[in-house]
Amino acid sequence: MMYPFITLNDDTEITHSEMKPDGRVKVYIETPDLKDGFHDATCWLPEYTWEVHGYSEAELAFFKQLIRNNAHLIMEFSQEGGVLNAANS
Repeated sequence: MMYPFITLNDDTEITHSEMKPDGRVKVYIETPDLKDGFHDATCWLPEYTWEVHGYSEAELAFFKQLIRNNAHLIMEFSQEGGVLNAANS
């Protein structure tokens, strides 16, 4: 299951999975693009391994910093059913 985390002003959606049994969390980033349809990237926490399709180096640098700055929250929310469930706890 994927949980919403944040939507940016350019309609980029960032979602994350529940924490897997091995302690990993999948973070998925997707941005609509008129030419290509969508650009997307997947980051696996806590290793910060990336798979990227369509983003420029500058865009990727922004996302890497954003994920790094929020990884502790994403990891916490991944164990609590996403940010919406965590907020209701």
